[in-house]
Amino acid sequence: MSAPYRVIIGDDHQHARQAMRLILESDQMFEIVGEATHGKEVIQLTEELTPDLVLIDINMPVLDGLQATGILKERFPAIKIVIVTVSDDASDLFEAFKRGAQGYLLKNLHPEFWLEYLHSLLTDEITIPRKVAHRMLKEFNQPTETRQDPSLTGREKEILSLVAKGWSNKEIAAKLVISEYTVKNHLKNIMQKLHLRNRVQLTRYAYEHGWV
Repeated sequence: MSAPYRVIIGDDHQHARQAMRLILESDQMFEIVGEATHGKEVIQLTEELTPDLVLIDINMPVLDGLQATGILKERFPAIKIVIVTVSDDASDLFEAFKRGAQGYLLKNLHPEFWLEYLHSLLTDEITIPRKVAHRMLKEFNQPTETRQDPSLTGREKEILSLVAKGWSNKEIAAKLVISEYTVKNHLKNIMQKLHLRNRVQLTRYAYEHGWV
C-alpha cells in the first residue's frame, strides 16, 4: 500500500474538526497530521508539516479560510486545498476557486461522498459535488448569452456541460456510449483549447460562459 495522504484540518469549531477526523480516520489512505483553529495557524502548520491536503473552513477568526487559501497557494502550489463549509452559496464557491482551492465540500454531505470526492481530487479525477452543482444551477438560472466558441467541437461542448453538472468520467462515458479513455482525451483537448488545468476550472468556465 502506498503512503497515506497527509492532511491538515482547519476549523474553529471543535465538533466540526472531530467530525472531519472521524470521516478521514475511517479510511487508511488518510493520515491527520495537524489541526488548526484559524487561518494563520493553518499556514503555520502547513509550513511545518508539508501535508498533501488541507481541509479548511471559510469562516474562521484571525484569518479566514479564503484568505488563508490564497496565501497557501502562493507558497505551496502543489498542496491540494478543499474548502469545507455549511454554505452552498455560489459566490463562496467561485471565490474559493478564484483563491486557488481545488475543491469545495459541504459539511452535511454523506461521509462516503467525502471519501470518494477526496480520493478523486488527490488522483486528479475530480468532479464537482452534484449537490453543489445543482445549487449553482439555481443561482445562475437567469438567461445568459451562450458563448459560441468555434474551437470546441459539438462533442466537446456536450462533455463540458456534463462535467459542469457534476458528472464523473464513467457517467459521461455511459451516457454518450463511449469509453472512459475517450472521455479523458476529450477533456484533455478541451483544457488545452481553453488554457485550463483541471475540472474545477472547466466547471467555472462553463457556468461563467453559459454552457450549462
